[in-house]
Amino acid sequence: MKLIKEFKEFAVKGNMIDMAIGIIIGASFNKVIDVLVKQVFLPPLSLLTNGVNFEERRIILRDAATDAEGAILTDEVAIGYGALGEVVLDFLIIGFTVFIVVKFMNRLKNRAQDTKDKTVATPKDIELLTNLNTLMEEQNKLLKTK
Repeated sequence: MKLIKEFKEFAVKGNMIDMAIGIIIGASFNKVIDVLVKQVFLPPLSLLTNGVNFEERRIILRDAATDAEGAILTDEVAIGYGALGEVVLDFLIIGFTVFIVVKFMNRLKNRAQDTKDKTVATPKDIELLTNLNTLMEEQNKLLKTK
């Protein structure tokens, strides 16, 4: 029963909802990046390299063996370095995009926590703590003068 109670507290706090939203957005973001790499970045790169399709690039370790009728007896064994290159490009684009988004969010967060910046509404808890700090500094100044 304690486990169920802890799960309810976890779900009610919003952590589970936030996590679900993040997973859904991440999955959609992955599709966007996949299309961006395959349809936007790789075709011009392929054009620059005389039509080489990087996704199909591989090092063949063993050719496929076929019989006289063309039926495959043993499959080809190959290292698909082109697919690895595509995944690395995906990773770099995602990493850079996440970096930019986090940097932007941190900038907004820092502006919101700056009580002197009146262009952005300061959260109530930050404002109260700042007021408390100001009052304590004033009180310390008064005590030192006595």
